[in-house]
Amino acid sequence: MDAYRLLYPMRTYLIVSGHGEEANVMAADWVTILSHEPFMVGVAVSPKRYTHRLISRYKEFVVSVPSLDMLKDVWIAGTKSGPSKLKEMSITLVPSTKIETPSIKEALANIECKVIDARDYGDHTWFVGEVVGWSYDEGAFKNGKPNLKAKFLAHAAWTDFVTFEEKIYRA
Repeated sequence: MDAYRLLYPMRTYLIVSGHGEEANVMAADWVTILSHEPFMVGVAVSPKRYTHRLISRYKEFVVSVPSLDMLKDVWIAGTKSGPSKLKEMSITLVPSTKIETPSIKEALANIECKVIDARDYGDHTWFVGEVVGWSYDEGAFKNGKPNLKAKFLAHAAWTDFVTFEEKIYRA
């Protein structure tokens, strides 16, 4: 077993990169918040990926938050390469609020990032993005909290995905 699998289940995201006809979408689990002020997120992308080339060229990306309803699109984005896969997906790319890279209309949220750093660690590049804009489905986020009825997606194992139950446990 690969040791990194001991950290799963992990939230699954869609990373949008590129502009116009070059736009691409990749599934990614290795995404995290790095700073609150300024708001920064990081994503690990293999240099073998088309997304890596686009983020390196345009210096921006969007982290889109998919729901369980988008599972087929997440699977396509995670198992196929290049912008031609967008023809197989049921997503709509729409203008972002602050950057040229598009957002995904069907996503629960879109977080727009400008790359402020990129470093190679092992077989991946860690792209750090400062969040410069965002959009979200108001029904998926109520009173500053995620609405678990929106079916946020997490990756449990290679072909297995889960969503979160609606029961809240308080500490």
